[in-house]
Amino acid sequence: MDHTDIYQNCPVLENGNYIIRLIEPDDAKDLLSVYSDKLALPFFNSDNCHGTNFYCRNIDDIKGAINAWIEAYKIKDFVRFSVVDKAENRVIGTIELFHRNANDAFDGVGVLRLDLGSQYENRDVIFKILNIIVNPAFELFNCDTIITKAPVYAMERIEALKQYGFEKSEEYLIGHLDNYPYRDYWTNKRNYK
Repeated sequence: MDHTDIYQNCPVLENGNYIIRLIEPDDAKDLLSVYSDKLALPFFNSDNCHGTNFYCRNIDDIKGAINAWIEAYKIKDFVRFSVVDKAENRVIGTIELFHRNANDAFDGVGVLRLDLGSQYENRDVIFKILNIIVNPAFELFNCDTIITKAPVYAMERIEALKQYGFEKSEEYLIGHLDNYPYRDYWTNKRNYK
């Protein structure tokens, strides 16, 4: 499958707890509680994102972010999914995924950025979300490795990544905009068994 197929027909993925689907403008109210959550902010991966940290103070800020993410999808830059908690029937975060082409150790990988409200930043929730998205991402984004960031203080996230089979990388992601070496990446390789 060519990785551009997802930009023509984005799948809906789910398990018993969560639905992962393409972001929609109507997600703004739920996502404002995520992106205005100062306790969640340190866990957002904004490496190489034009200096933004994704903190949203009001509904207009989050609507602007959603519109930008939808435009990025239209030009095949990346896919921003919403993560819906089935029990609460509300959006609790987002996942950004894209195929990365670069002149560093992370050329040709899929980059996964998971943003969650702080109350969901726990091992069990993160593991269940990884269980939905990681395996399909290899095919959807035409890659053999998925990388994601988890700083040293993200202990619950790191535990979920380890449980899923991610390994800490000693390599740096070199920003294509700023040439800055970003660290704290974890890798998961496709299993061909």
